[in-house]
Amino acid sequence: MAKAKATSFFCKECGYESPKWLGQCPGCRQWNTFVEELTAKKEPAAKRGLGASYGNGQGGAGEGGLSKIKPSYLSEISLDEQDRMQTGYEELDRVLGGGVVRGSLVLVGGDPGIGKSTLLLQVCRNLAASGQKVLYISGEESLKQIKLRANRIGTVTGELKFLCETNLDTIEGAISGEKPDVVIIDSIQTMFREEVTSAPGSVGQVRESTNLLLQIAKGVGIAIFIVGHVTKVGVVAGPRVLEHMVDTVLYFEGDRSASYRIIRGVKNRFGSTNEIGVFEMRESGLEEVKNPSEYMLSGRPEDASGAVVACSLEGTRPVLLEVQALITPTLFGMPRRTAAGTDYNRVNVLMAVLEKRCHYELSRYDAYVNIAGGLRMNEPALDLAIVMAVVSSLKDKPVNPRTIIFGEVGLAGEVRAVPMAEQRVNEAKKLGFETCILPKTSLDKMRKMEGIRMVGVENIREAISLL
Repeated sequence: MAKAKATSFFCKECGYESPKWLGQCPGCRQWNTFVEELTAKKEPAAKRGLGASYGNGQGGAGEGGLSKIKPSYLSEISLDEQDRMQTGYEELDRVLGGGVVRGSLVLVGGDPGIGKSTLLLQVCRNLAASGQKVLYISGEESLKQIKLRANRIGTVTGELKFLCETNLDTIEGAISGEKPDVVIIDSIQTMFREEVTSAPGSVGQVRESTNLLLQIAKGVGIAIFIVGHVTKVGVVAGPRVLEHMVDTVLYFEGDRSASYRIIRGVKNRFGSTNEIGVFEMRESGLEEVKNPSEYMLSGRPEDASGAVVACSLEGTRPVLLEVQALITPTLFGMPRRTAAGTDYNRVNVLMAVLEKRCHYELSRYDAYVNIAGGLRMNEPALDLAIVMAVVSSLKDKPVNPRTIIFGEVGLAGEVRAVPMAEQRVNEAKKLGFETCILPKTSLDKMRKMEGIRMVGVENIREAISLL
């Protein structure tokens, strides 16, 4: 009698494994996330030898099949400046924490056609030109398709090789033979292992494929970039455990109809998170935008009501942007509220604060709030700018175009301090702004600056009086 195939149930969100189907995942508490997958037959530890440990590269098979691994003191671990490789793009290096770390596993996610493969191919070109050996592995495109894109981005020189393959066992052999410094996997959803009998892109295949690439990266010291598809809600497809396994998670954002692209770091074991890099899509590929504040403020109206310049903080980088508001009388009994680029619920809260604390009858008006340029910002420091933009549009009174506004607004109408206020003011000063309206508590902690007038406010009534 044939032996039944072994199957298990895995959670698509967190990767929790269960021998039977469950309605709710015990790990992430999500409902209806379990899918059935065929499990790979695991060899006993004695046969595997456990000698393939990659902690310090010194593990060797010893008696009883166990590896002899020597732990290290912290003082014995050396840090070399050559452990990081520069990608040739300052914007990307900042998001990565200073460059590509050898032995790291980086996940790059984004919508289809947003430019993930184009950016990674340009990074491969720069790394190869600097003397690094690079292997670009594609499971979605043929070699001719890759060459067509390579001809568009410019001349490719150096040790850069391409391979079209989806079998990870074959890819492991190619990496072992070529011994590259950097490997690109495009994409992880197309890769499969023969030991796992489920289809490519399934929970089991994605998890096992990533685990193999993690062992290669840490064991040999190769930096590996893997491209991941995203779901309708904008997160990387596959089990949530995928993001926990890798060292860095980058999201490529932007509207395909627009020219700008934003790469955002949401996880980074080698640097700060929430850093952003701004790129512009051109005919010859992606080009970095080194001054995103100037780029986001280009083309803004000078004397239009409801337009306010604010400063948001992305990681350690201040970015100036324009907050727009349009207040019009409602034609129905229920006013309409629309928010683009910021949190819709936060806009409703701020308008309720204006009604309660300043006695504006906003319930008779429709309100449309927008962050110009297509950026999405949810930082509380934008609160005061949104309030001022709404009042400016309501009174049809423009704000001075050389004024920048930032601060958090509480439910009592108070204006609260925000972090790194001095860096925000310096960024505004560089772009020629003359006045800065900010929380008084932040102003008290700052040193005086020449060339810009700073006005501290304690509540929104004081700020509105400056219009």
